[in-house]
Amino acid sequence: QVQVEESGGGLVQAGDSVMLSCVVSGRRTFDKYAIGWFRPVPGKEREERECVATINNSGDTTYYTDSAKGRFTISRDNAKNTVYLQMNNLKPDDTAVYYCGVSRVGGSRTDVYVDWGRGTQVTVSS
Repeated sequence: QVQVEESGGGLVQAGDSVMLSCVVSGRRTFDKYAIGWFRPVPGKEREERECVATINNSGDTTYYTDSAKGRFTISRDNAKNTVYLQMNNLKPDDTAVYYCGVSRVGGSRTDVYVDWGRGTQVTVSS
């Protein structure tokens, strides 16, 4: 059984940094999966998730949404089945639950992610 567990969230002030971790267990071939970090789109009646950052299986290709570019860095340690999201210069608009998803193909669409964690809350005060 695959388990995805996010951690590292918390309450921080604007300008602070946080590192999120995503540990995937139950997949013997973790290094064949892309990982994405997502957060809910504010103001939607039905939850939609926007892609914040993704990383391919080998770690040499990454993607960032425009608001994350220059502030967030996604990385992975395949030996530890773990993906990280370093978040710097945080802004109140970054406040959200951050979810980690696992995909064989990767990309920014949520429908290609097959396993999800329960999320970790990041709250940024002004």
